[in-house]
Amino acid sequence: MVDVTVRGAGIFGLSIAWACVQRGATVRVIDPHGPGHGASGGLVGALAPHVPENWNPKKAFQFDSLIMAEPFWADVQATGGVSSGYGRTGRLQPINDQNALELAHRRAVSAQTLWQGKAEWQVRPVAGIGPWAPPSATGFVIRDTLSARMQPRRACAALVAALQVRGVEIATDAPDQGHMVHATGVAGLEELNRALGRQVGSGIKGQAALLRFDARDGPQIFADGLHFVPHADGTLAVGSTTERDYDDATATDAALEDLIARAMAVLPVLHGAAVVERRAGLRPRTKSRAPMLGAHPLYPGQFIANGGFKIGFGMAPKVAEVMADLMLEGRDAIPDDFRADASL
Repeated sequence: MVDVTVRGAGIFGLSIAWACVQRGATVRVIDPHGPGHGASGGLVGALAPHVPENWNPKKAFQFDSLIMAEPFWADVQATGGVSSGYGRTGRLQPINDQNALELAHRRAVSAQTLWQGKAEWQVRPVAGIGPWAPPSATGFVIRDTLSARMQPRRACAALVAALQVRGVEIATDAPDQGHMVHATGVAGLEELNRALGRQVGSGIKGQAALLRFDARDGPQIFADGLHFVPHADGTLAVGSTTERDYDDATATDAALEDLIARAMAVLPVLHGAAVVERRAGLRPRTKSRAPMLGAHPLYPGQFIANGGFKIGFGMAPKVAEVMADLMLEGRDAIPDDFRADASL
């Protein structure tokens, strides 16, 4: 017998398993496809905050999770000996007109309170930053110190290694035992759609590329709607598309070629960089666009953790904490906007 069964070995499932093990629970993880098979096997790994204004529980939750990330991933690596590629390297965003510049200054002020002195939102001249910086029409960029990066596949591998050191079985099939949590991504949302006869969530196709370009000590860049994420191994991830209509969820096509061309137009320094990998896949998005956490809508007494979409890796440490609180200690700290009712 185990105390907790986690169905799904993506970032939510593995992180919840880790949080439960840290509290002394015995855990089994079940995934017929193996760890990191779906959305969690991507390339980008941008852990970025919402803007510091119009504060709400979702933004506060994400902020808490981003602050938790550094010790979370340090503990995982110390236990399993595998690095997630995590680094709180910050992020740059170009400011391209006067209105945006004034707004950025206002957000810098609000961040002083909302980010509690744990991170900064700065407005800085691009000229003083160095060669790894986006062109900016105003000559200024936003530099936040909260954003971080990781390599998604390595993060899943790091969690698997840490869980195995702690005696957790990761199986392709096994019986349900103990507390049950379903972290099954797109398949779980499609199951809800079928059972309830309406759209609860869906898989959104995203395409991304990995370039051979070494900016490993530099910050992320977010420009023209694209994330540029330098990884610790000397590669650079660029992504991603957001596609609701597609014929093949895993095929790369002209949309990715357009993305790569846009990336090189936004950052001319990338011209000539070799593309070492192209990837397409589905990410689980709920109707509310927030994660779906807590009581499972279909299975009484069981739980759900789904809908990470583009922010799953950034949300994972806090998602793991509140799900472990709920299952093991009966403490419910899930924001109302994250409950299943918000998407049903």
